[in-house]
Amino acid sequence: MARLPSITSKEQVAAKDHATFDRIVASRGAVQGPFTMFLHSPEVSDRVAHLGAYVRFEGSLDKRVRVLAAMTVAREFEALYVWGAQSGGARRLDVPESTITAIRENHSRGLPAEDAQIVDFTRQLLRKHRVDEATFKAMHDRFGSDELVQLTTAIGYYSMLCMTVNTCELEPAPGAEVLKC
Repeated sequence: MARLPSITSKEQVAAKDHATFDRIVASRGAVQGPFTMFLHSPEVSDRVAHLGAYVRFEGSLDKRVRVLAAMTVAREFEALYVWGAQSGGARRLDVPESTITAIRENHSRGLPAEDAQIVDFTRQLLRKHRVDEATFKAMHDRFGSDELVQLTTAIGYYSMLCMTVNTCELEPAPGAEVLKC
């Protein structure tokens, strides 16, 4: 059970914050997941939502790349809610079960080379707080400067979501895959 009450209706926030609530609903269809916690600080929620809209919906980075990075972040942080959301998204994007399993089980065996590159980049950044020169060069060659920065930003965004859901102990959505830690 979450440590803070979930904010899921506009009546739960002050009238001055109704526009923030409405913007989140407009961009995501509903207030759910981490935003049920972020809304305890409406200004933070508004700013996170703005960044998230770009990272998730507006940027040019391929959706498959984003979901692989997001799943890897969720696994590294053992963030149950984020894992459930992202593994479901990966399946909708036809990411092979073998790739999802490798990330869940924290290895790279059997990953297609392009998937392994994303997973390894993400793990290096989170575990070592930087990436080695060969990894940087390979990612820059693959994505160019703009999308390399978008990928790095996505990793940071999902790290922030994971920290929030872990702090608040937000459980996976009903029917979502549960990560065994």
